[in-house]
Amino acid sequence: MEQIKKYFLFDERKTNLRTEIIAGATTFLSMMYIVIVNPTVFSVGGMDFGGVYIATIIATVIGTLIMGAAANYPIAIAPGLGINAYLVFTVMISQGISWQQALGAAAVASGIFTALSLTSFREVFINSIPLSLKKAIAAGIGLFIALIGFRSGHIVIESPATMITLGDLHDPMLALTVVGLIITMILIVLKVTGGIFIGMTITAVIAFFLGHWTIPESIFAMPGGFEHTFMQLSFDGMPSLAMIIFIILLVTLFDTTGTMLGVGQQAGLIHDNKFPNLKSALLADSIGSFAGAFAGTGPTSSFVESGTGVSAGGRTGFASVVTAFLFLLLLFLQPIAAAISAIPAVTAPALILTGCFMVADVANIDWQDYTEAFPAFLTMALMPMTYSITNGVGIGMITYVLLKLASRQFKQIHPLLAIMSVLFLIQMLY
Repeated sequence: MEQIKKYFLFDERKTNLRTEIIAGATTFLSMMYIVIVNPTVFSVGGMDFGGVYIATIIATVIGTLIMGAAANYPIAIAPGLGINAYLVFTVMISQGISWQQALGAAAVASGIFTALSLTSFREVFINSIPLSLKKAIAAGIGLFIALIGFRSGHIVIESPATMITLGDLHDPMLALTVVGLIITMILIVLKVTGGIFIGMTITAVIAFFLGHWTIPESIFAMPGGFEHTFMQLSFDGMPSLAMIIFIILLVTLFDTTGTMLGVGQQAGLIHDNKFPNLKSALLADSIGSFAGAFAGTGPTSSFVESGTGVSAGGRTGFASVVTAFLFLLLLFLQPIAAAISAIPAVTAPALILTGCFMVADVANIDWQDYTEAFPAFLTMALMPMTYSITNGVGIGMITYVLLKLASRQFKQIHPLLAIMSVLFLIQMLY
C-alpha cells in the first residue's frame, strides 16, 4: 500500500486510495457507453460487432493503463467517436475503402503520432493551425456525429424535395429516440454520474416493455468474435490514403492535446503552463491507437468524461488504473451490449449529445474578424453537409490562407499551414 502511495504521489497531490478508487469508478461509469456505441458505429461499416467490442476494450485498457501508470494522470483513453465516425462514414462508406485498409491507415497515423510525441515537431504542427480552425474542426466533427445520431434515430430522414427533413412522428423508433434523448439530457442537467449510460439503459428497458427489444438468453459469456478483427488490417495502397492518414493524425493531435490540457488544469496538475510527463501522456494515446488498429478499432483519444473523475477527487494515475480494470470486466458482458446496440434509439442520443459537447468551443472563435470567422464557418458547415470531415478541414484551411493573403496578414499564415492548404487543393482538384 505504501509503495502505491509513493509511486502515484498520493501525499504530494493531497489524495488517498479511497478517493482515487471512487474517482476511477466515476470516470468508468461516465464513459462506459463507448463500448456499445463504438462497435455499433463500426458495424455499419461492415465490421463484426463482437470483434470491435473486444478491440474497443483492449485499446481502452492499454491506453488508460499507460496514462495512469506511466504519466500518472487521472485521464482515461478510449476510441474517439469523432475520428471513428470519420473512418466509417467518410472513408469506408463514402469513399468505398475497405475497413481493413481504413484500420491500416489508422495504424500508420498512430505510428506517426508516436514518433511526433517523442519530438518537438508535435508542438510546431499543432501551433501551425490557428485557434479558430482548431475550434471549428472540433465543432464540425460534433455536428457530423450529431447528424449520424439524428439519422440512426430516425429523427432526420432523407427527402427528395429538401434532401433531409423531420422523420415520421408516428415512427416508434423516432418516438423512442426522443424519449431516450430527453431522459439522457435531464440526467446530464441534473449532473447524474454516468448520465449517458444510464439514459441508454432506461431507453433499452422502455424498448423491452414496448416489444422492440428482447433480452438475450445469456448476459454473461466468454468474449467472442475477436478472430474477425484481430490483425485483419491491411497496408495495401497506403500512399493513395495519405490524405486520410493526415486527417486522422490532425484530429487525434488536437483532440488529445486539448482534452489533456483541460482535464489537467481541472485537476490542478499544470503549473506555469507546463504539463509534466507530457511525452508519456501522448504516448499513452498513440500506443492505445496503435494497439486498437491491430485489435480491430479506430484511433483512441483522451476522454473529456475523465473530468467527472477529477470532480470526484481524482488526482493521480491510480484512478486511471481503476478505470482500466473496470473496463476489463466488461469483456464478459458482450451479449447484453450486442443486444442493446441492435436498437438505434438506444445509441442515437449518445451520438447527438456527444456532438453537442464538441460544439461548445465555438464561443472562443472571434466571429467579428471575418478572416477567422468565414473559414471557421465553412469548416463546421461543410463537414455534415458534405458528409466528410476531409472536405471541411481542407476548405477551411484553403479559405483561411486566401483571406489572410487578401487582407495582407501574411504573418498569420504559418508556412506549414500554407503547405497543407496547397496539398488539400491538389487533392480536391485531382
